[in-house]
Amino acid sequence: MACMLEAPLRISVLSEVTATSRHYVDRLFDPDPQKVLQGVIDMKNAVIGNNKQKANLIVLGAVPRLLYLLQQPTSSLELRTECAVVLGSLAMGTENNIKSLVDCHIIPALLQGLLCQDLKFIEACLRCLRTVFISPVTPVQLLFTDPTVIPHLMSLLSRSQRTQEYITQIFSHCCKTPEHQMILYNHGAIQNIAPLLMSPSYKVQMQALKCFSVLAYENTQVSMTLVNVLVDGELLTQVFVKMMQRDRPIEMQLTAAKCLTYMCRAGAIRTDDTCIIMKTLPCLVRMCSKERLLEERVEGAETLAYLMEPDVELQRIASITDHLVAMLADYFKYPSSVSAIADIKRLDHDLKHAHELRQAAFKLYASLGANDEDIRKKITETENMMDRIVSGLSESSIKVRLAAVRCLHSLSRSVQQLRTSFHDHAVWKPLMKLLQNAPDEVLVMASSTLCNLLLEFSPSKEPILESGVVELLCSLTQSDSPALRVNGIWALMNMAFQADQKVKVEIVRALGTEQLFRLLSDPDANVLMKTLGLLRNLLSTRPHIDQIMSSHGKQIMQAVTLILEGEHGIEVKEQTLCILGNIADGHTAKELIMTNDDMLQKIKSYMGHSNVKLQLAATFCVSNLIWNEEDGEEDAATAHKGDDTGGNPVARGSQERQDKLREMGFVDILHKLTQASDPNLCDRAKTAMQQYLA
Repeated sequence: MACMLEAPLRISVLSEVTATSRHYVDRLFDPDPQKVLQGVIDMKNAVIGNNKQKANLIVLGAVPRLLYLLQQPTSSLELRTECAVVLGSLAMGTENNIKSLVDCHIIPALLQGLLCQDLKFIEACLRCLRTVFISPVTPVQLLFTDPTVIPHLMSLLSRSQRTQEYITQIFSHCCKTPEHQMILYNHGAIQNIAPLLMSPSYKVQMQALKCFSVLAYENTQVSMTLVNVLVDGELLTQVFVKMMQRDRPIEMQLTAAKCLTYMCRAGAIRTDDTCIIMKTLPCLVRMCSKERLLEERVEGAETLAYLMEPDVELQRIASITDHLVAMLADYFKYPSSVSAIADIKRLDHDLKHAHELRQAAFKLYASLGANDEDIRKKITETENMMDRIVSGLSESSIKVRLAAVRCLHSLSRSVQQLRTSFHDHAVWKPLMKLLQNAPDEVLVMASSTLCNLLLEFSPSKEPILESGVVELLCSLTQSDSPALRVNGIWALMNMAFQADQKVKVEIVRALGTEQLFRLLSDPDANVLMKTLGLLRNLLSTRPHIDQIMSSHGKQIMQAVTLILEGEHGIEVKEQTLCILGNIADGHTAKELIMTNDDMLQKIKSYMGHSNVKLQLAATFCVSNLIWNEEDGEEDAATAHKGDDTGGNPVARGSQERQDKLREMGFVDILHKLTQASDPNLCDRAKTAMQQYLA
């Protein structure tokens, strides 16, 4: 019976709540202004801390009426202010509440309200705007739609501590793009906000500090300006340094460290400046200790990773500061069953966010190990580190997977680690699994790591080859993302290096000649370079050269011609000439060059080029064309190694080739090059000339 009664009971309670809410809304329409004011005040008291009541009032249409009263010139200032306060309270509810308020055009109405002269009303509007704008569901662009808004907000900064706090908080939350940074910068954000760092109000100081961190992030112009700003006769950087002192609140220390980090990364402060080495870096390392709250440890580690990412010296200093490498291992053990967290709410929060710690630790390890071999060794020797990375690759959180693969990529730059830890833990298996189905950002990092695992000295290369990776890599070369195309072709290039014929045939088959030649005309220079690298590796060792050229020679020669005639950089043309040099080393393949007078003229012109690299590559090609194979020797300069195939004479003997090239004027150029100022070019020309004397 109890079950039968429960539903009607619930309905009656709900209708009672709705009836009460309806009563509040009805009072907003009373013809007596005094009763309307009292109704708004009663509504304000009813919604404080009551999300259910807030939701009911929104559903019953309170927001449009409150906004109407707020904008009516006939409404008293007190009524307008109370309306702004109630709207601010409604905004403090759920994200759905914020969406409803934004849909009712609350932002333009409140921005219009800021034109009023009454400070109390302005503060109420700003407080509500602040609450709306700090919500993740509010489109920040709404702040920048009207070009008069930002300058007006700047002018309101001097009105009171509250306007300072709310406006700087709005700026720091809404500044999301380089365009936003420049709008604020051009409207005097730096000179208007800098004095607020000296405010007697801690809240104002903090919001001003946060503003500078978002303005400086990856912005050289802003950062260069900040370096020269004086606040009360003191350089801004020194103000930030003081804010990092241990006696300051943690939030302040951390945000000041972020400001200096961003200014350093933007090129405004040198990485060897004492404010970075002696102050910012140690402050961020302190934030990683287990005494700090979870979010402080996450932010500290991520900021430190960003600070030292491009600088090997900072990586070395950080690695020996406060046992950082070992300290980060604690990020994987938190919160443990014995964590001293008395606050159940805090424990519940930390359990839900523990993955953020793992993500931050992986990021910091990736940054620490980016360049230095000893640091990488230290990281891999940290307890269970490789196991943690392997399990990180299959975590449910995409951010953790990305950070784990970044860490793996950083460590994979080490020859020693590829030969030991990577092999012992078979990291290629979870990596391959990750490549099967992942978003592009994970794919880019995972495929970069795979490129390193496919290097010739990596023990993982063989099992990866056997796992059928060729098809996967070929599919990456068809991606819309240039980074994925580069990585796909790069991995194939590494795979083809000194590979046996079976592997090379498989690559050519899976990639297909059409796709190979499409990549040779790719608009991305990196893709083109790696494709040429692949072609060069495929065309190494004579039997392979002859076999590939017999089936694809015509297309390859066409592609080479197009590149040599096109508007390409020196590196691209050098790589192309080296491919020709390899073709020239084939037994039968060299005929494709010898019978192509147009190609021979191109090689000849590159021998007289102003760039030594191109001269060297062209001379290497000629050297292989005139080589006397009957000697059974091989050009020391040839691009492939370890090939000792003998010297069976081909249809056209070396003598005929030498004669043809002499007639075309090659010998005269070689003779000139024996006097070249570059010793390598001089030696190569002499080696070629000796063939004519042999």
